[in-house]
Amino acid sequence: MSPRISLAIFLFFSLLIPLSAQGRDMGNHPYVLRGEVAVDLQPIYAGHIDREYPLDIPTAGRRALEESALFFSAMIYGWSFTYEIGERARQIDEVLELKPLGAVQAGDPSLRITDTEVRDYHLRVWADYHLSFAQQHRMQVWRSGMIRNAQGLGYAPSFFAEYPGWIAVRKIALEDAARSALRAMLRNSERNRPREVNGFISLASFPRYYIDSGRWVVSARFRVQITEILPFSVH
Repeated sequence: MSPRISLAIFLFFSLLIPLSAQGRDMGNHPYVLRGEVAVDLQPIYAGHIDREYPLDIPTAGRRALEESALFFSAMIYGWSFTYEIGERARQIDEVLELKPLGAVQAGDPSLRITDTEVRDYHLRVWADYHLSFAQQHRMQVWRSGMIRNAQGLGYAPSFFAEYPGWIAVRKIALEDAARSALRAMLRNSERNRPREVNGFISLASFPRYYIDSGRWVVSARFRVQITEILPFSVH
């Protein structure tokens, strides 16, 4: 663990006294992004239990910082994407390729913990990210009128031949939610099913994870910019 992350976790635990309700506001701020993550201190289902369980508070704090960094990255930078919608009748597979456009690190000094609470075997953390001038401009673009809104559920597999780790499972489910959101959005907006769509997509707010039938599910909202739509006749 880097000294910067160690310092962040130290500061994290100096803030265990809850703050006012204002610290929990998820409003649309021009300079600060805000969101909540909940880290399970105990394993909540039988499959894919990390070796670190049960988690102590420092380990749960580290995970909270890493997860917050993942979501802030997806909100500020997002991904470029190529989406082949697929069609069963033509034996065309559905494929979504996502390329991250930037990343926030867990030790970034702009990522700050504002509130923490231990409740029901969860460490609940509210995190802020203070945007630089360039990042503010990116968020203005994501919030512009040219951007479409989309929402979807994503699923992580119930079985892995080799467990990739907790943060990778989070990413897998989130990327599947992006696929689901794009498919639903295009179904509602395009009269004829396109073969391929290209563009950019970002996370609109922190998503919500839960367990359903032994696998992780995430409910997420996205912002989407379409740059190219290719019909089947092009191919």
